[in-house]
Amino acid sequence: MSATAIDAAARDTVAACAPVGDPEPLDVVDGVAPGLVVRPGSTDEVAAVLRAAAAHGLSVVPRGRGTKLGWGMPPSSVDVLLDLAGLDGVTEHAAGDLIVTARAGTRLADVQRHVAAAGQRLAVDETVPGASVGGTLAAATSGPGRLVTGTVRDLLIGLTVVRADGVVAKAGGKVVKNVAGYDLGKLMVGSFGTLAVVTEATFRLHPVPAARRWVSAPVEDAAQAHELVQRVVHGQAVPAAVEIEWPPGGGGVLTVLLEGREAGVEARAAVVRELLGSQATDADRAPAGWSSYPWTDTDREGRTALKLTCTLSGLAGVLRTAREAAEDAPVTLRGSAGAGVLYAALPAGIPVDAVARTVDRLRETCRRYGGAAVVLDAPAAVKAAVDLWGPVPALDLMRRVKDQFDPDHRLSPGRYVGGI
Repeated sequence: MSATAIDAAARDTVAACAPVGDPEPLDVVDGVAPGLVVRPGSTDEVAAVLRAAAAHGLSVVPRGRGTKLGWGMPPSSVDVLLDLAGLDGVTEHAAGDLIVTARAGTRLADVQRHVAAAGQRLAVDETVPGASVGGTLAAATSGPGRLVTGTVRDLLIGLTVVRADGVVAKAGGKVVKNVAGYDLGKLMVGSFGTLAVVTEATFRLHPVPAARRWVSAPVEDAAQAHELVQRVVHGQAVPAAVEIEWPPGGGGVLTVLLEGREAGVEARAAVVRELLGSQATDADRAPAGWSSYPWTDTDREGRTALKLTCTLSGLAGVLRTAREAAEDAPVTLRGSAGAGVLYAALPAGIPVDAVARTVDRLRETCRRYGGAAVVLDAPAAVKAAVDLWGPVPALDLMRRVKDQFDPDHRLSPGRYVGGI
């Protein structure tokens, strides 16, 4: 069934389950227009929609706040766009247990405001402004804070999902030590909405640190950047995050975040300044662009966005390759130098063959250092010509998992690796 031609019976059945709206331009999913937009307000309504969609063989693409809807491949069809913005709000905050439960459409910023009243935080960087809880889980986004607190996958302790057939399932719990269902949580994170629809999630929290300090220093070349990162990560300063900004024109900036008690942070900041050299400076506010990607929503048209991973020993190699790629395309990097997870942006206007060569060069370097290069978002012409994911050794296993969770392949069809 096409994404825009849904017969009246199917439309009426779905409409009876939750509020329905006519598609608008902003509802287009990476170039694919939905047949209808459904806006459920509860897990039960999500389940009813998915049961109705299953009965009529309709494809369903879930959407949180739409901040990363262009990531991955375009879906092969979008009969129903499942708008989860109505699943909004924190449903439980047990401050004494350091946990919070929020519905999938809740913005991360709103969760942070809620728990901040108790001097707590969800230790997840908001790399994309306006991102929701569900979208963050689906895309597995992370920032430099992952160095110490881990990723959203590490902080997730429980969740509620709705399967493609409309069955509601729960995993984990509301106690940090409870690991029941942990594997289900790991499967959902980064699955791009292809396995099930997350409607609610529970996370463990951290106390808000009494003091934070950012120490920054310029770096001239890849070798110096590598050496300074090694000094900081393996020294006594115990950084909360180490981020590098690496523009295509030369030089770069390394920034170290320190957190903790006021006196301790001041002492450790002095240690880091000494490690980074005489040009190091520090501030009690994050520098511009901290924890964000080297691209914005406003420049999405035409640009290419990548995620690069490598072992810590491979940082210099990745930085060098990014500079060497300038003969084909200027590459801007930003990311967690301390964790070996970087993000790259290629500007609009680069020929597709030049983008392909640049991706290949970065991919080969990342592979050599135990990592990978994934194209997160790109123009349609690039997505048609370039393998977004690269080699995936576990692809057969991933396909079997997809068959188990969604045997008819109706959830976000074709968006993920290998056409999953």
